[in-house]
Amino acid sequence: MASTEFEPLAPALLSGEVAVTTTRELEAVYDIPVQISAVLGRATMQVSQLLKLGRGAVVELDRKLGEAVDIYVNNRLIARGEVVMGEDNRIGITMTEIVKSDRPG
Repeated sequence: MASTEFEPLAPALLSGEVAVTTTRELEAVYDIPVQISAVLGRATMQVSQLLKLGRGAVVELDRKLGEAVDIYVNNRLIARGEVVMGEDNRIGITMTEIVKSDRPG
């Protein structure tokens, strides 16, 4: 199994000194909770239609089979990806494109 130790990141200038981020310094962010969502598509319907849905009902989404899936982190679109089949009949999402943020750094 691969080690959880990270390679040091590129040196960054900080007050005239060179700083290298190590695994020990990154441990503080490991316990920060994030919400990750993958949106396969969207549908609009009236509440009365929603209440009539039963087990096994099919809801038509606004995307076609094979179109990219939107990946959100903390309700912010960060990437697009594809649905993949994993082990034990589980599904997953693989990122294929990082969405560039217009938000200033």
